[in-house]
Amino acid sequence: MHKMMVVEKERSIEERLLQLKNQNDDSECRITACVILSTFIAVCGSFSFGVSLGYTSGAEIGIMKDLDLSIAQFSAFASLSTLGAAIGALFSGKMAIILGRRKTMWVSDLLCIIGWFSIAFAKDVMWLNFGRISSGIGLGLISYVVPVYIAEISPKHVRGTFTFSNQLLQNSGLAMVYFSGNFLNWRILALLGALPCFIQVIGLFFVPESPRWLAKVGSDKELENSLLRLRGGNADISREASDIQVMTKMVENDSKSSFCDLFQRKYRYTLVVGIGLMLIQQFSGSSAVLSYASTILRKAGFSVTIGSTLLGLFMIPKAMIGVILVDKWGRRPLLLTSVSGMCITSMLIGVAFTLQKMQLLPELTPVFTFICVTLYIGTYAIGLGGLPWVIMSEIFPMNIKVTAGSIVTLVSWSSSSIVTYAFNFLLEWSTQGTFYVFGAVGGLALLFIWLLVPETKGLSLEEIQASLIREPDRINQS
Repeated sequence: MHKMMVVEKERSIEERLLQLKNQNDDSECRITACVILSTFIAVCGSFSFGVSLGYTSGAEIGIMKDLDLSIAQFSAFASLSTLGAAIGALFSGKMAIILGRRKTMWVSDLLCIIGWFSIAFAKDVMWLNFGRISSGIGLGLISYVVPVYIAEISPKHVRGTFTFSNQLLQNSGLAMVYFSGNFLNWRILALLGALPCFIQVIGLFFVPESPRWLAKVGSDKELENSLLRLRGGNADISREASDIQVMTKMVENDSKSSFCDLFQRKYRYTLVVGIGLMLIQQFSGSSAVLSYASTILRKAGFSVTIGSTLLGLFMIPKAMIGVILVDKWGRRPLLLTSVSGMCITSMLIGVAFTLQKMQLLPELTPVFTFICVTLYIGTYAIGLGGLPWVIMSEIFPMNIKVTAGSIVTLVSWSSSSIVTYAFNFLLEWSTQGTFYVFGAVGGLALLFIWLLVPETKGLSLEEIQASLIREPDRINQS
């Protein structure tokens, strides 16, 4: 009897998938001013994310001098942001489902503002570390809720582009730190990190809640009002609203959200993909290179002022490439291209430091290292920087999105904390060896992406969820 019920549920999911694919509604393809505004307000938090990520690179010398920090103390300060983000990740999914996407962003703004002000006015290392942890917890919430919110409000044919704008604003924050860090005091930089949070606090009053979250909590009237605002006042939103409600109820009835549900056979695949991409993102060295770009350039003998300025100018244009290509190329080709570039450039940076140690080509090594670091950051930005978050926001159904999203976000920030803290010590062990390790991780990442990561371009969230629940291999072969 139980077996017959399971078969019947799987058949109903497959039938619903076919219906979703065969139906077409122009209202779902509209890009309205409300969608653009809502996305902009959401990614304001991502700008603060980028500032935090690059802050240690731009503020390293000033903070260590003014507060008399040792290398160990500064490394701890740098890693506390990711440690705090790991704490925020533990609660991110639950908060997003209990409070809603907008209120969770408000909470993250409050924590980030407190954190940035604590850093800006710090008189000793205690207040400095407190601020870093507080802003880190806020970033942990932002890193989960922003891509989820954008994915849930965007039309399916541009969902990747809109969600990837999260990465664009992160790079804008990074660019500001790299460029301004050459002439602005580290305290002023901290205040600039808080500015987008104030903008988001105000802007959230003017944007709608996620219709998928409203469907989950049973607010059908509010769901329709949200869709009308997002798709336009004259749009026929009846079919899209029905699809969201039906799929939400279907996955809710199929199993209740709990930690044990993640290990059901039908969800293991998506969990492996989500966690795997986050581990690849961090252990390929991205957090270390972005947080300590100035340290790497200094060790290579390249001018930090010139290097950080050029990196700042390069940040935004290279992030635009990913925004443009994500819904044209698809997720898998862009990820493979990105990881290939990171793998090759990591190995080349290792070669550059090997030549430096052997005192070969001393006049070319600094420039070669800078070029490779620039290409590494560029290839990271077009794919691996943002796509793991895009895919994470797409592949988990509503009934496990809370638990799975929180675990994936926790894995990302925990591994980032390890890499950020250990990087300075790894450089002391072997500068070239550190980048050879990052390159080796990139090689393994290529195999993982090729074999396991699905293509989700052009599919609605309901289509993706139905496909992955019923038959994961089918979407992987697309």
